[in-house]
Amino acid sequence: KINPPVIRQYVDYLVNEQNVTNVFVNGTTGEGLSLSIQERKQLAEEWMCQGKDKLDHVIIHVGALNLPECQELARHAAAIGADGIAVIAPFFFKPTNKDELIAFLQKVASEAPEVPFYYYHIPPLTGVKIRVEELLDGIKAEIPTFQGVKFSDTDLLDLAQCIHKNETGEFEFLYGVDEQLLGALALGANGAVGSTYNYLGRQTNLMLQAFAKQDFALAQQYQFLTGEFLNFVIKLGFGVAQTKAVMTSVSGIPMGPPRLPLVAASSEFIIKAKAKLDSIVWPNGD
Repeated sequence: KINPPVIRQYVDYLVNEQNVTNVFVNGTTGEGLSLSIQERKQLAEEWMCQGKDKLDHVIIHVGALNLPECQELARHAAAIGADGIAVIAPFFFKPTNKDELIAFLQKVASEAPEVPFYYYHIPPLTGVKIRVEELLDGIKAEIPTFQGVKFSDTDLLDLAQCIHKNETGEFEFLYGVDEQLLGALALGANGAVGSTYNYLGRQTNLMLQAFAKQDFALAQQYQFLTGEFLNFVIKLGFGVAQTKAVMTSVSGIPMGPPRLPLVAASSEFIIKAKAKLDSIVWPNGD
């Protein structure tokens, strides 16, 4: 079951320990698609309440398998003052082309006409492989609130073409594959949304600072070390359940078990992952 009271502690940890002041609620790491509509509303409300005056932006994912639920969640997010909403492509009956996908997204975005809207592109999980570059053509005419894309795919060619088309800089591209963030930044990504930033936010912010200062060697060091950890845990079997376990271990905040069909991380995984993370020496001396 969800545990809203822990979110206050979670917000303070992100802000004070990880220098993370923007959150993406009810997404993949938060198991949004495994929660009921009521649970998602409760969590969104708690993040907005606890994040007030502490967080800069709260983007709420309102995607679901059916349009009425997406619309209900979009209206709710607007009503509680969300800074943005995001929507994945429906993934049982899938849109097969750009026009079908835009039509679906438009029906959701129009329910929150004052709220910036992001398309959440995650083809490894949705199976919807419509290229974002193609999607951008004409999307603003259909969705005036369209703000950008949470781009959770390894196709850097597609990302590059999107950024190349975005000459005026009106759209934002938030990259979602943590181990490739530096490559995405080099192409012009504006920011990142990812699971590791829960517990490696501070180090990632230092990588972003190094990149901004054009200290690419230092930025590489941070990216390589993040990659070293992820490469290690991926070989052990790494997913949302394991991410929760790592976050609990690092932060001391009980993130709880995942919801079936996901199963909790093994104690063996937790021991090995913690030992690996503790063994990493970051450039700032951590």
